[in-house]
Amino acid sequence: QVQLVESGGGLVQAGGSLRLSCAASGSIFSINRMGWYRQAPGKQRGLVAVLISGSLTNYGDSVKGRFTISRDNANTVYLQMNSLKPEDTAVYYCNALAKGGPGTYSNYWGQGTQVTVSS
Repeated sequence: QVQLVESGGGLVQAGGSLRLSCAASGSIFSINRMGWYRQAPGKQRGLVAVLISGSLTNYGDSVKGRFTISRDNANTVYLQMNSLKPEDTAVYYCNALAKGGPGTYSNYWGQGTQVTVSS
């Protein structure tokens, strides 16, 4: 089983920055993909940024050029968020496609962290 623990959310003014962290722990055999999704009230959960196979990145259109995803060697992924806008306000969820041993990958989610951007 793989656990994801997020940190770094909070309240920030428009134009400010925040850095989210997500640490994966447990029986980790391999992580194929790790990234961030977000869900605002009344909206569907959508892609923010994802890191695939340690090097390929994919960003949601609304965050390109402002957010940067990175990962260290200890199964922790980061989301640096700059030039934040009120519309970035949402619960941010860490996601990983991982496996705890030989076999198939499973999809894991963190508990979510609130990001609120005031105007």
